[in-house]
Order: sequence, then C-alpha cells, then structure tokens
Amino acid sequence: MDIRVLQYFLAVAREESITKAAERLRMTQPPLSRQLKDLEEELGKQLLIRGSKKVTLTEDGMLLRKRAEEIVDLMEKTKAELTSSNENVNGDIHIGCGETEAISFLAKAAWDLQQKHPLIHYHIYSGDAERVMERLDKGLIDFGLLVGPVDVNKYDYIRLPLKDTWGVLMRKDSTLAEKDSIIAEDLWDKPLIISHQTSINSEMFSWLKTDIAKLNIVATYDLVYNASQFVKKGFGYVIALDKLINTTGDSDLCFRPLYPTLEAGLCIVWKKYQVFSKASSAFLHQLQKELANMVQLNFQT
Repeated sequence: MDIRVLQYFLAVAREESITKAAERLRMTQPPLSRQLKDLEEELGKQLLIRGSKKVTLTEDGMLLRKRAEEIVDLMEKTKAELTSSNENVNGDIHIGCGETEAISFLAKAAWDLQQKHPLIHYHIYSGDAERVMERLDKGLIDFGLLVGPVDVNKYDYIRLPLKDTWGVLMRKDSTLAEKDSIIAEDLWDKPLIISHQTSINSEMFSWLKTDIAKLNIVATYDLVYNASQFVKKGFGYVIALDKLINTTGDSDLCFRPLYPTLEAGLCIVWKKYQVFSKASSAFLHQLQKELANMVQLNFQT
C-alpha cells in the first residue's frame, strides 16, 4: 500500500467524487480510477460504492479512511520534524487535552517559549482521556493533558499541583441553585447530562451512591459548551468541572460544587523513550520550568 495511493483515496473520500478528486489532485480521472481499483484488488475489499451522482464508502472503506488519515498525519508530522532547520528551533508541537482550565498552564508555557522561538507552531486536539491516549500511543500527538483518574504508568508524566472540582451546571432559576453545594441525593431524580468520560468514572459513580441504571441520564456530551446550551433551555443538569463555562454577570447559569468535594487530578503525559523533535524537547523543558516556578510560588505563599 503506497502512501501516495492512500492520499488519492482520501481525496476521493473527501470530495465524494472521483472527477472532483482528480481535479483537486491535478490529474486525469482514468489513472485515478485505476489506482483505486488496484488498491481494492490489493486489499481484496470493495472500498467505494460508485454511484451516478457521488461516491460513498463501504464499511471497509470507512475503516481504511480512518487508518489512512492517521498514517498520512504521522507521515506529515515525521517529515516536518526531519526537515526542520538545524539552526533554529522550529516545527510543530501536537497536544491533546481534555476540557480543563489547566490548559492555561500549557498556554503560558507555549507563550513564553514563543518569545524565544517564534517559528514553533502548536496544534491542539480536544478529547477525553481515552481518545487523547489513543492519539498519543499512535504517535499522532507529542503530549497529552489528562483529567481525572487515569493509569499513566505506561507513560512519562508530570503531575500538576492543580485540581479541577466537580459540580453541577444549572440554570439560576432552578431549585438546586438555592443550595451552596450539591449532595448525591439531590441528583437522583433530576434529568442529568454527563460527559462520556464521566460515564466511566468510577469515582463519580461511587460519589453518586447509586447504580447508573437508576439515574435519569437524558444526554451525554463531549464539549461542555454544547451541553451548556441544553441547560439554558431547561433540558437538564450538567455534571461538569468548574471554570469551563462563564456563570458570572448576566449569565443564565450557575455552578454548584459537589459535597463531599470531588476533585479531578491533572497530568501531562508523553510516550516513554520518546525521541522528541527540537521543538517538542524545548516545550517539555519549558513545561518543567513553569512547573518549578509554580511550586516555588505555592511554597512561598
């Protein structure tokens, strides 16, 4: 399987048309069609359903598209690292992270490093811990910022001296908004909106003190901003981390912490024995420097 043919296949998948893909690739249609047919014969699978108006992917085609995107991304990442200048620190740094206010720690490190090395570029991917670790394991990202109870022993890592606090995001006119904090029993009969990661968080369900099947979970989410729009319409209560949604001023929403307090730890991870590019190595050094400054500041206060 040639990388160039995978790029042809991805172009067809994106355009949903061999003709349009050929135009974008600046080649004629017959050789492109032949390359795709050869790919199908090599794999022994039908990848494309060639309709009169558009081309769609078979199930095998959808699987190949996912894998091909990962392969091409990794190739481009490797090429960029190998062709970076030896004189200047430049290149791309790929970071995966969950939703957390602690991203500001990485942002500060990136900003400080940018003052010395302005040719470094950053690419931020959002996702829960499982998705971040998947991309990390495949070499598609350099660093991951993980939130919550995650086994990080297979990685090198930095534990941040920061914690996120779990609570409930709700309308200010809801009955629970009158409380200073939320106990488990308050939520047992409420329509709940939870993140996909929360659904596998054993600490959370231990705190809730009931079987998940007995809860009224009306929706799940990846991004809390999207979930907050459902809350505004009165759809339910979001179990979420603090400081992610503005609840001050004219906002219709408020946040109440859980009681007893439930916190989520934060960890920056990278693959063991990772061979870093100059840019990634400089960023790791900057992260360690920022962490040392934070620990010293906390000690002084």
